[in-house]
Amino acid sequence: MRQRWSNLLFAHWPVAPEILRPYLPARLELDLFEEQAWLGVVPFTMSRIRPLGLPAVPGLSALHELNVRTYARLDGVAGVWFLSLDATQPLGVWAARTLFHLPYLHARMRLTETSGQFRAVAERTHRGTAPATFAAAWTPGAALPLARPGTLAHFLTERYCLYTAGPDVRAGQHGPHLWRGQLWHQPWQLHEATLQQWDSTLLESHGLPTPVGPPLLYAAEPLDVTVQSLRRV
Repeated sequence: MRQRWSNLLFAHWPVAPEILRPYLPARLELDLFEEQAWLGVVPFTMSRIRPLGLPAVPGLSALHELNVRTYARLDGVAGVWFLSLDATQPLGVWAARTLFHLPYLHARMRLTETSGQFRAVAERTHRGTAPATFAAAWTPGAALPLARPGTLAHFLTERYCLYTAGPDVRAGQHGPHLWRGQLWHQPWQLHEATLQQWDSTLLESHGLPTPVGPPLLYAAEPLDVTVQSLRRV
């Protein structure tokens, strides 16, 4: 599939590895930066969603998303592990849960920009899951140099695959099995960012402790993304 990601904010906190380890399948290892795990909350807008070679379908080609993520690796390949992905498009939530085994959840969400300030407001509406709310406002600042390998900014943002777990329908195996999906896009053009508001119960909805201190922030310019079908690993 092809997609465009915009209005994106990376917000991260350092977390003790032993806190996050239970949230990953046994085969996946936490990906650490200088022996420290990281937990991220990422609001953004996804648009121009379409299968390769086909046009976007009006009304089904855009959504707002709010994901909670950490970082994992398998056989030396680093990627993203999602705890949840709240999104506004019901059909998109169904497709992601069914075809990609991703923990997408129904939510109401607005993400707007006014005079250079971005504001995101979300409320989880998915039945049978812990409730969660989110409200944040931020202003992007100066552009940063492209993140270099080995830096924390590169570790947190330049991720080109995701991991998920689910059944292997084609093989008739319920699993759950591990899957890897590959992403392609240009390197992120990151910016400094300043928070004007942050009120969230997203992390607490997963049973995680409330973070101490402000998050490490990067705003990002829009970019186009290609997403590969999942492959069992």
